[in-house]
Amino acid sequence: MKKDIILAGVGGQGILSIAATIGTAAVNLALFIKQAETHGMSQRGGDVQSHFRFSDQPIASDLIPLGQADLILSVEPMESLRYLPYLANDGWLITNTKPFINIPNYPDETLLIAEIKKIKNHIAIDAVEIAKELGNPKAANIVMLGAASEFIGIKFSELEKAIATIFARKGEEIITANLKALKAGREYADNYQK
Repeated sequence: MKKDIILAGVGGQGILSIAATIGTAAVNLALFIKQAETHGMSQRGGDVQSHFRFSDQPIASDLIPLGQADLILSVEPMESLRYLPYLANDGWLITNTKPFINIPNYPDETLLIAEIKKIKNHIAIDAVEIAKELGNPKAANIVMLGAASEFIGIKFSELEKAIATIFARKGEEIITANLKALKAGREYADNYQK
């Protein structure tokens, strides 16, 4: 078993929390993991991405070759398109539809969504709105993780345990809120595919 995942977004959107959750679940399952991150401009709203690989066998490189990613999980729609060359033919693109407009010439949202919908295996979700409806607007990243959970290759219950671990120092209320966000994302994705 091996999974290659590209995590993408903009600084401040919680990419590192997504990576920490998947990583914690993978470690709990005694899997091998490799990760490479780029987040130099993250504090200024710049591009953030992470190559995340895990397997039951040793992994030689932390970088995912072009055309080999099983999953692109993006919390920003333009960033999801930036990494499409990495997506395998049978891979999945799971993206937030709510843009983080941080440049003056940001592309037309309608065109972005049209491009996303051209991808055979995709789920487009307004994670920001779902998080707001849950009363936890900061949890859009965890909504996204839930939406992608079916394609990660780790049982949902293991992701739940990982959330409980990484948010433990913030208390039960935060853990519960993030578990609700994870479930809401998964439910949306399940309905999207029907």
